[in-house]
Amino acid sequence: MSPPSLPLPAIAPFRFSVALRHPVAVGVLAVVLAGAVGLGLVVGAGTAPATAWDALVEGMFGSPYAIGSSLNSAAVLALIATGFTVAHRAGLVNVGGEGQLCAGGAAAAAVGLALPAGVPSALGVPVVLVAGFAAGASWAGIAAWLRMKRGTSEVITTLLLNFVGVGLVSVAVHEEALLRQPVTSSETLPQSAPLPPGAQLPLIGGVESPATAIVVIAAVAAVITGVVLRHTAVGLRLRSVGHSPAASARLGLPVGRLEAGSLAFAGGAAGVAGAALVAIAPYVLAEHFSSGYGFSGLVVGLLARGSLMAVVAVSLLFGFLTNGGINLQLAADVPASSVQIVQSLLVLFVAAAMFNTTRTGSAS
Repeated sequence: MSPPSLPLPAIAPFRFSVALRHPVAVGVLAVVLAGAVGLGLVVGAGTAPATAWDALVEGMFGSPYAIGSSLNSAAVLALIATGFTVAHRAGLVNVGGEGQLCAGGAAAAAVGLALPAGVPSALGVPVVLVAGFAAGASWAGIAAWLRMKRGTSEVITTLLLNFVGVGLVSVAVHEEALLRQPVTSSETLPQSAPLPPGAQLPLIGGVESPATAIVVIAAVAAVITGVVLRHTAVGLRLRSVGHSPAASARLGLPVGRLEAGSLAFAGGAAGVAGAALVAIAPYVLAEHFSSGYGFSGLVVGLLARGSLMAVVAVSLLFGFLTNGGINLQLAADVPASSVQIVQSLLVLFVAAAMFNTTRTGSAS
């Protein structure tokens, strides 16, 4: 006996409802709504929408410098979001990207400045990036150890460690005994000395573009991580732990080590992002050098919803929007914070749509 079919008038609304819950439809609708709010902010600032649009596009794609700068920003976000995705696959939420990034940047500056002036790039750049990874992983390892030994929530510990990491960078660049450059006058900035040329990330886009090797590194890291998570035993074990730690333990999986390893990797990826920020022009460690990338990378990871392809796409979107927002302020006199508001609303709209979809699915 064949199952009863829906009457034709009921099929169209049903299909439309299903289509609206598709991730692509959710993303497009969120972009449209956030863009409408952004348009309202532009009009409220007294700027013609066409002028603001031209300034935004100019800041994103108007020159090789704009494109290269946007790609660098996107690469930093992608690294942080890639690490977040690995930890999230194991059921953990790493909100400590900002502190881990600061730890990686400080370690990269310390190691880079300790290298001889004539160190070749083939040696200096890997050493700086490895130092950033090790520092970021160690910073996240504090939260991992507390979770394994004391059962402390990694959300709380990684969040609080952000403030410690930011404070340590501030102390390091203000104290001459640590990383501050030699003070020659009252105008000497509280920052480190520049890294030697051999520790600076090489350019990949020519002299006119500031795009560096971190763009390639971030892309390769996202691809390899995606392959590992989807097609290897490690990825399967992490997914099992994320779904049910208790069931995974009964199956003999080392739940504590898998959780700690995933969180340490997330910290290491954020640490590499911090090292990259130091190894990109102007090649110094300065107070507030992180520019909130740690929190923005967390947002990218949340929006990507576990997909490494989505991590790359959302990182590119946020990287270009951030750079376009700077030009929006300079060329059209629209506050750059308008772009941050649009990004925040984009996250809220996507989160609300996801919550509504989940609730509707549970009710049905």
